[in-house]
Amino acid sequence: MWIYLGLLAALFLGLHNLCKKHAVQGNEAFPVLLGTITSGFILLLPLYIGSIYFPEFTKGSGFYIASIPWKTHGFIFIKSMIMAASWVLAYQALKHLPITIVAPIRSAGPFFTFIGAILIYKEQPTFLQWIGFFLIIFSVLLYSKVGKKEGIHFKRNKWVFAIVGATFLGASSGLYDKFLIQNLALNPQTLLFWFCFYTVLILIIIVAITWFPYAEKRKAFKFRWSIIAVGILLQAADYFYFKALQDPEALILLLSAVKRSQLIIAVIFGGILFKEKNKRKKLVPLAGIITGVFLILFSSGS
Repeated sequence: MWIYLGLLAALFLGLHNLCKKHAVQGNEAFPVLLGTITSGFILLLPLYIGSIYFPEFTKGSGFYIASIPWKTHGFIFIKSMIMAASWVLAYQALKHLPITIVAPIRSAGPFFTFIGAILIYKEQPTFLQWIGFFLIIFSVLLYSKVGKKEGIHFKRNKWVFAIVGATFLGASSGLYDKFLIQNLALNPQTLLFWFCFYTVLILIIIVAITWFPYAEKRKAFKFRWSIIAVGILLQAADYFYFKALQDPEALILLLSAVKRSQLIIAVIFGGILFKEKNKRKKLVPLAGIITGVFLILFSSGS
């Protein structure tokens, strides 16, 4: 069951990536990011209020946001700092790079998660899972050659380094999620609500320093429907991902790989909608990534 929840998370992540590309075009990344996380927080706010005034109803519906100790708040705040840094880097890179380059680099996330899952959680991959893992990494490397044809040199482009850093931090957060969900026994909506709350606070500080004081930047900002859509889709993706992690048999390394199937939406439909170049050539490494994902799925026996 947790595999299918992971696939649902991937579906919403793919739609989220398309909307995110639309949201940042011609906009400063920081206010867009603040708008998306705030949208997600507002979406969850009725659940928090309902958990205070109508606890029996929210418990019965499965959306109760539980009271947690201050120590647990501290752990969630750490996740907020990690993801705020990851998103800031990712949004800046997405603004300057094609989505068909950004999405595959982000697909290298399973590399970091794979290693962390083995070293930290002692998860044991099978032979086929190793093959799938290396196939994904090799396919991502193929994208660098395609990227050079679009004037994007991976060794000299700072936005490539930014997206690589964002990928590493995102993978670290993924490993941390398993600790929060399984070790601290947090339910998905409780983690999502407080994560959004602390992330909004962090981003308000960033925006207050880097964007709000500058009138030209404020005037250039264009609010788009996709800013709200990104926030809603991200919460949906994270909810299903956290639900999958609640299963004690869930393997973080496999979930991380399953989420890569979002590339089908990001690369194919993103290339069409945003009219990006070399779409056909990008289908070759994309096929490699998809094959790697299915090898991992097939070998899981789920």
